[in-house]
Amino acid sequence: MRLVYLDEMGGMAVSIPKIFTMFSILSMASLALPGMSGFVAELIVFFGIITSQKYFLMPKILITFVMAIGMILTPIYSLSMSRQMFYGYKLFNAPSSYFFDSGPRELFVSISIFLPVIGIGIYPDFVLSLSGEKVETILYNYFYR
Repeated sequence: MRLVYLDEMGGMAVSIPKIFTMFSILSMASLALPGMSGFVAELIVFFGIITSQKYFLMPKILITFVMAIGMILTPIYSLSMSRQMFYGYKLFNAPSSYFFDSGPRELFVSISIFLPVIGIGIYPDFVLSLSGEKVETILYNYFYR
């Protein structure tokens, strides 16, 4: 039995707690919560648009408005998907042994993804300092030819 539709999933948080925890944490990172890498990325994009001299005021307002709509729709979709998958109503009675929680290998991969997400969110200067010169070179070649 394979679960491919969101309506078929439900109540999986009890049977797979490790996957539920890592999925929840990483989906919160995609929502750009402070302290996670998505927050830093969105903050840099917002500041880049606001401080840019290339665009006039109306395009800046339009771009910011579209970004704000995306920031509102992303949590609605992500949280409703998580709620249905992990806490939703089961449409069928699958035995709890049907779902396998993550083993050591999957946990290692999840933590390997999780640590940079938190690390970049807490101390973004590490990554920004690595890419600063290259980005400035690209921008210089693009804008000042």
